[in-house]
Amino acid sequence: MKFISYLYKGKEGYGIVDKDSIVPMDALLNQLGKEVPKNLLEFIETYSDSLIEDLKAILSKEGLEKIPYDGVKITAPIPYPRRNVFCLGKNYEEHALEVKSLPSGEAAVPKYPIYFSKIAYPCIGHRDKVIIPKEYSNKIDYEVELAIVIGRDGRDIPIEKAEDYIFGYTIANDITARDIQRKHSQWFKGKSLDTFTPVGPYIVHKSQIGFPVELDIACKVNGEVRQKSNTKHMIFHIPYIISDLSRGLTLRAGDIILTGTPAGVGMGFDPPRFLKVGDVVECYIEKIGTLVNTIE
Repeated sequence: MKFISYLYKGKEGYGIVDKDSIVPMDALLNQLGKEVPKNLLEFIETYSDSLIEDLKAILSKEGLEKIPYDGVKITAPIPYPRRNVFCLGKNYEEHALEVKSLPSGEAAVPKYPIYFSKIAYPCIGHRDKVIIPKEYSNKIDYEVELAIVIGRDGRDIPIEKAEDYIFGYTIANDITARDIQRKHSQWFKGKSLDTFTPVGPYIVHKSQIGFPVELDIACKVNGEVRQKSNTKHMIFHIPYIISDLSRGLTLRAGDIILTGTPAGVGMGFDPPRFLKVGDVVECYIEKIGTLVNTIE
């Protein structure tokens, strides 16, 4: 089940992808006699997993109201998160070894998760443009990442209960200004510039993804494969991330957690291969899809 947010005829909406169409959520919830939250974030906060089976049953019926998929402007599933996006640094071993010049010390595999956050207000969507602030930075990099979307509030979550707190998964591109990152000796500013968090195209419900999560992950720039790995190669796996991050810190429904990127980022090449105007970046994750953005 793929949850999508979109613009259709000038109005914001959200719903579920059904082959080459979208079933608006208000049509589904009206059949269930349920209140219709105004966006996907509020849907997750209100219902989490409680309506999944009911929605599946309705989707199997004939005569549903549908919108053509190619007739909408896809937005980020959650354009305006309630708070900053949580991120992990150096969570794939080969990537940890390729980025020796980044803040946080030596190019070694971390013993503990490296957490940071980035402002994404808004997250941009599929086929939106990443804008290079040319007067400020010229070393813009890509990072394909599996993003977890939290489904319900939780603190001090046991590892064995972690999946219960997940709503689903999406794709993120953790765009980074490497020169700003190095200049300030931290990750926050260089990752929080406007348009630097593409997310989408949709959220795939966790029931469609096996657990543990072992998905092929890749990134292409202008058709050339730059990153290629599998999420099973994370240093800190998803249950550990959720459990550890929630120790003493309440995760909230709708929170987004980026789980790190594999090797092959632009700064890992010699010489580095940073993004330039006109580049097309495709971020792919198995069973989820492809997030495409153009650099401007």
